[in-house]
Amino acid sequence: MSTETGQATRITRAQLAARIAQDIPEGSFVNLGIGAPTLVADYLPEGQEIILHTENGMLGMGPSPEPGQIDPDLINAGKQPVTALAGAAYFHHADSFGMMRGGHLDVCVLGAFQVSQGGDLANWSTGAPGAIPAVGGAMDLAIGAKNVYVMTDLLTKAGESKLVEACTYPLTGVGCVTRVYTDHAVFDVTPEGFAVREAFGDNTVKLLAELTGLELTDAASRGIQEGE
Repeated sequence: MSTETGQATRITRAQLAARIAQDIPEGSFVNLGIGAPTLVADYLPEGQEIILHTENGMLGMGPSPEPGQIDPDLINAGKQPVTALAGAAYFHHADSFGMMRGGHLDVCVLGAFQVSQGGDLANWSTGAPGAIPAVGGAMDLAIGAKNVYVMTDLLTKAGESKLVEACTYPLTGVGCVTRVYTDHAVFDVTPEGFAVREAFGDNTVKLLAELTGLELTDAASRGIQEGE
């Protein structure tokens, strides 16, 4: 874990990707969103069958290629080089979006600008003048996947919480987020708001409440068990 003087303990993106990988059940069909979520592919448990989907038309995506082993014809939706596992399938992106919209994905991992305590997601635009919108397949994934995991820093560079009472940015999906993985802690979205499932390092529910400005509950005190 990494720390900064005067701040709560934070974990690195690589550590966070590994933490998310632990929560993906064997046999799942999973989409990893553009950006940091793609790191999860490199930390999936060996020997488990977890089938990665990319909306540009591939099932059976593997981890990042080793140096010198890049195939320019194998890329994910973010145009990053990837590998193909034995049995991988390729198809038209229209069929790929049909899989997403048809509820065939068990988990998707997306980045976020904001997540509301009601599970609303804003991750495609800040609404700022001149901002370039980048919706991609996020709306289809947010509504189509059975479980939506968000991977993000808890705070913006300006120190503002990305977990909010209500999103102020344009929405990607309403009430769609299942769980939020941040560099400070893991949060479940519950009918009562955010519940802290796991706090990293010296973070506590009280400290996290101060950082976010929200009323938080402890998942353990609510009887939420790992895997629910």
